[in-house]
Amino acid sequence: MTETPHPAATAEDVEAARSALRAVRQEVAKAVVGQDAAVTGLVIAVLCRGHVLLEGVPGVAKTLLVRALSASLSLGTKRVQFTPDLMPGDVTGSLVYDARTAEFSFRPGPVFTNILLADEINRTPPKTQASLLEAMEERQVSIDGDPRPLPVPFLVAATQNPVEYEGTYPLPEAQLDRFLLKLTLPLPGRDDEVEVLARHAAGFDPRDLAGAGVRAVASPEQLAVAADAVRRVQVSREVLGYVADVCRATRQSPSLSLGVSPRGATALLSTARAWAWLSGRDYVSPDDVKALARPTLRHRVQLRPEAELDGVSVDAVLDTVLGSVAVPR
Repeated sequence: MTETPHPAATAEDVEAARSALRAVRQEVAKAVVGQDAAVTGLVIAVLCRGHVLLEGVPGVAKTLLVRALSASLSLGTKRVQFTPDLMPGDVTGSLVYDARTAEFSFRPGPVFTNILLADEINRTPPKTQASLLEAMEERQVSIDGDPRPLPVPFLVAATQNPVEYEGTYPLPEAQLDRFLLKLTLPLPGRDDEVEVLARHAAGFDPRDLAGAGVRAVASPEQLAVAADAVRRVQVSREVLGYVADVCRATRQSPSLSLGVSPRGATALLSTARAWAWLSGRDYVSPDDVKALARPTLRHRVQLRPEAELDGVSVDAVLDTVLGSVAVPR
């Protein structure tokens, strides 16, 4: 799918797009139980054209969540299992020699899609991880010096396991900073787990989303209208100052050895805008910034070793930072 210029959207078009994006949560819930926050985060990422890092133990429906989201948004998706022997060309594509024509032709890799599910991205060597950097930042892939644009929208939804580090390659800070959001998928509560079991007992098949009733509720045109509307959400000078103050405060926190970069500040501005628009407003409030601070910033900071030894979490530090920054009236 490629994005083409569209005429100025009417107020009715914008409201229809907002309703369609809000309906995605209910649609995904037909397949995934109890992960509303992660669904909302993924919708925000699609609106902002950003990438998402999904973290959770095995079996909390990370892959199913991405597949259900792409089905509800009518977007193409491909899955790559990142393994220690995966090569860069296995992701981006490569030139293949055709003996009949005596010429090389390009064979696109799975990165040429709307949503690339990079499963267990930290299990592949840095060389293959780095092959995604150009795609994530420039929305293109260069093969033999020839840039090839990726579909629009394009986002990487990468998963990693937070409890098993044997045979893994931690993502470098430069790559982590290119993810718009880091979403954590917790284990379900008892009621949600019982609901999961009830659905499976009734014959639910995770591989058959259509059979589960998941359908497309937003069109590519509505996604384009929504993304354009998000870019027009107003932000006052005071709220801009609040975003800057929050990010600057992370650089002065005694618990952090690495604070949020200016790229992180612009990411927080983007996600707060998207959340404000989904909430039905055309302006950003400090509460929007607070709501998106943890998922937008948690992977952009580093704890000091002594803070880790004391059992301090990144989210707790961010809560402390938010509590220390004056909120504009």
